[in-house]
Order: sequence, then C-alpha cells, then structure tokens
Amino acid sequence: MSSIPAFAPSTAAPLKDGDMLAAIDLGSNSFHMVVARYTLGQLRTVDRLRETVRLAEGLDGKGGLTLEVRQRAFECLARFGQRIRDIPPQRVRAVATNTVRALSAPQAFLVPAETALGHGIEIIAGREEARLVYLGVAHAQPPKKGNLRLVIDIGGGSTECIIGSGFDAIERESLQVGCVASTRRFFGNGKLTRKKWNEALVEVTAEFQQFAATYRALGWQEALGSSGTNKAIGEICAKMGLTKGAVTAQALPQVREQLLRAGRIEAIDLPGLSDERRPIIAGGVLVLEAAFAALGLERMAVSKAALREGVLHDMVGRSRDEDPRDASVAALMQRYGIDVDQALRVERTALHLFDQVATAWQLGPDERLMLGWAARLHEVGLVIAHSQYHVHGAYVLENSDIAGFSRQEQQYLAALVRTHRRKIPGNAFDALPDRLLASAQRSAALLRIAVLLHRGYDAREIPRLDAAAEGRSLAIALARRWLEPRALLRADLAGEPSLLAPLGIRLAFEQV
Repeated sequence: MSSIPAFAPSTAAPLKDGDMLAAIDLGSNSFHMVVARYTLGQLRTVDRLRETVRLAEGLDGKGGLTLEVRQRAFECLARFGQRIRDIPPQRVRAVATNTVRALSAPQAFLVPAETALGHGIEIIAGREEARLVYLGVAHAQPPKKGNLRLVIDIGGGSTECIIGSGFDAIERESLQVGCVASTRRFFGNGKLTRKKWNEALVEVTAEFQQFAATYRALGWQEALGSSGTNKAIGEICAKMGLTKGAVTAQALPQVREQLLRAGRIEAIDLPGLSDERRPIIAGGVLVLEAAFAALGLERMAVSKAALREGVLHDMVGRSRDEDPRDASVAALMQRYGIDVDQALRVERTALHLFDQVATAWQLGPDERLMLGWAARLHEVGLVIAHSQYHVHGAYVLENSDIAGFSRQEQQYLAALVRTHRRKIPGNAFDALPDRLLASAQRSAALLRIAVLLHRGYDAREIPRLDAAAEGRSLAIALARRWLEPRALLRADLAGEPSLLAPLGIRLAFEQV
C-alpha cells in the first residue's frame, strides 16, 4: 500500500490571484449576494445584490411556505444565478438561515431553490450562523489585540449574539426572535400599544436572560450591531439627532416612543426609515431594546459587514488550510476519547481506497474531506456504549453544534458513521439531498471496508490494497499471504457484499 500522510489536510483548492468568489445569504428578511475578487491575499468586493424576499412572512405555522413567498424566493435566486454563472461552483457558497431551518420539509424548498440558483444551498445552524457573522464583522473592522467584543445580529427570524476575541468567536448564541418574526408575533394586527409593547419586551428580554449572566461576567470592550435592522436603527438615531450613527441606551427609548406614537405599523414615520423596512421595524426595535436591557448595554456601534462577508472569509480560510472544521473534528476526538491511532489507520486506508476510485466514481475534494472526517469520528459513539455505537455516533454528529459544518454536512457525516458497520437501514440516507446521495453511499462503502480491514486494531501496514470501480461495481484486491492467517477477517469479507446491497454497490474481493 502506498504511503499516505497522517490526517491528510483538508485544504480546498488554493485560491489564485484574480479568482472570483461569491457568497449568498438566504436570510429570513432579505437575500444578499456579495461577489469578490481575491487579489494579493485580500478580498475586494466587486458587486453586491440585495432583494427583500421576506421569507419569514411565508411560514404558515405548519412548517410550510406559502406559494407567493416561494415564488418570490425562486425568482430572486434565478437573478442571482445569472450574475454568478461564470464563477466556478467551488468558489460559490450559499447558506440558508432561520426560516429554512424552521421548514418541516426543507428539501421541498431547497431542490427548486438550488435549481433556480444553479448551486447547492447549505442550511446552517444558529450558532454556526453566529460564528460566520462574527467572522465577517471581525474582518471588516479588525479588533484591537486582546480586546473582547460583543456582536449582535438581528435578522428576520433570529438574533445572534457573539462574544469574540480577534477572529475567533468565544461564545455564540442564537435566539428565535427577529424583526420579521417578532413584528408578526406581537403586532400581527398592525396595532402598536404601550401595553402590548411592554408585554412583548418582558418576553423577549427573558430570551436574552438565558445567557446574559454568562456574557456579562465575561465582559467586552466594545459592542457592534450587524445586518439591516441595526443599520436602520443607527440611521434613525442619526437622523433624529440623537447620535452620529451608533445606538445608545439614551437614544433607543426615544426611537421607541416616536414609534409608539404612530399607533399602527403603516403609520410609522421615523426619520431615515425606508418604506421597505417600515413593516418590520417595530420587531427590530423591540429586540434591540430587550438586548440592551438584558445585557446592560450603553452603546452599540454599527458594523458594515454581516453573514455574507463571513462566508467569503470562511471560504478563503478553507483554501489556506485554516478550515475550522478540522479544529472541530479534533475537538470532538478529544472530547469523546477517540483512539487516535485507530482513527488514523482507518482514515489512511479509506483515503487510499478513495484515491483509486475517485475518477471512476466522480468523487471530488469535498467528498474526500468528508470521508476523512468520518473515518476520524467513526468511533465517537463508543463513549456512550459499545453496543450500537455506530447509532450513538450518528446521533451525536447529527445533533451537536459543530463549528464550521452546515446541517447537510453533519447529516452526511452522520450517515457515513451510522452505516460503517452492521446492517444498513433503508432510511440511513433519507436526510440527504439527492445531489449528495450517490457520493455518500459510495463513501460509506469505502469507510465500511476500511473499518473492516482494521477491525483487529493491528498497527502493522496492509501490504497490498488495490481498488477499482466501474459504475456500481467495486473490486478490492488484497495480498493472499496477509489475508490467509486472518480467518475472522476472511469471514467478515465474505459477508460484506450482501451487506452492501442497500447501497446499490456490487462488491467483489480478490486475493492476489
């Protein structure tokens, strides 16, 4: 077997000077796209597109989206897709946030949405959204060395709060309160009354108080607000002559009082407020007032960056061997006491098999990364129990907050870990979108074989291991002299072709 480096790095294809990148943010209020050029190690923005889609308005209470809002979203994505049709797919990343997270059947929305955009769309968890928001803000406004900063991002359906140092998020929280969702929830009839406002403020403040003590104990030297709602409130404060663009504890109640004087949503007339944002500003001011109260804020500056910029910088990091997913996998291995030597053996063998069949099976760098990480984590469930540890491991990977990973990526890892031993259930890959199904099934087969070959935890190298694939067939050749004394392994290999049948793969072993 050829020599394989320990824990192959997860670096994506390196960026070259002049390369174009695009980040798309499917927010609950607006869809954003930023196109940037990578020049002399820096990102230079060349285009920005923003459309108010109000995705959160379409939630019907049963986890579905209304036809009107779906159509609005698809038409917007089609326009975005036209703008980036000449950018290579590996340089485009689209992420969906709170509203898509709330859908009961997200694939019913994502499949036509991906078709309209021409690219895959990742669903990111709230805390991963928070990490990316912080990354965008930190790069746009580099922090002072050693300073802690608080970042608050009020979106359409959720609000993210982060304390970070440098470019790293230390604390991340995501709350189910946002400008669209809170306006609908508390002022759905269009009326603005002081009584209703105070009742709503108590409820929303309670959401922040879940982590307020932890945040206040940690402290921060500066606070920044990102995304459209905070920018709009900062602009209102400036136009009212209250600040020069920041939001302060003295200015915010005056904004609220003028808002309440309107009596109704449609009558709101705040200086500097656009007609587009008028229908949802009440919920935004409410959420920000609750944040100020719970966290004891005195002043919050407004950042010019948000989630989409964070996505761009995350793409750059992945191309520089600074992939946060590597650190997350290493942390999981340490936390769950994974046998590093065994994980290394399995990863080396799985990737050796992968490299031999990648062309025939149309598997690329992303699939190689996922297989490597699945190999490192295939025994994560052992800390819970040896019996059914593959099931426990899949649950951990699918339901944990793992920084850097999208929801689909965690489901992909979970599917590989769930199917790396024993019988393969018919629903093992149901959570994955169709575009990932074939690669996941083929990667699962490679992981199964690698785990099987190292079942005895033998540190000695396998002298020969050849793989060839064609269509749905996979042929594996092993050295007879190595296999002959391993009766248990021979028995396992004899039964493996029938166990792989649910993956649609015809497996054959040969001794040479």
